[in-house]
Amino acid sequence: MIENTKVTDNDPVNSPTHYNSGKLECIEAMEAMLNPEEFIGYLRGNSLKYRWRFRYKNGIEDLYKARWYEDRLIKYIEKNGCKVKEEPYLDYLKDHYNDN
Repeated sequence: MIENTKVTDNDPVNSPTHYNSGKLECIEAMEAMLNPEEFIGYLRGNSLKYRWRFRYKNGIEDLYKARWYEDRLIKYIEKNGCKVKEEPYLDYLKDHYNDN
């Protein structure tokens, strides 16, 4: 469970029933299946997905889901000592959109 979020019997943010009907949650299977870089991308992508759609689908619930993925990402990086580096496209953006 991610800290600072409320868990109830039916918790669509921290423990959606459709993802944990067995002994292993889907997120755990994804982590086991993917290498660290891929899993980080998966977490980032899901966070973006929920932020992107929150105005049109589930409102604040989607923002809580996005935060859940971001909290999971931070914990994963801290736990595994993943090196966080700038993405290659940032150099392109700096070169082409610099205000100077």
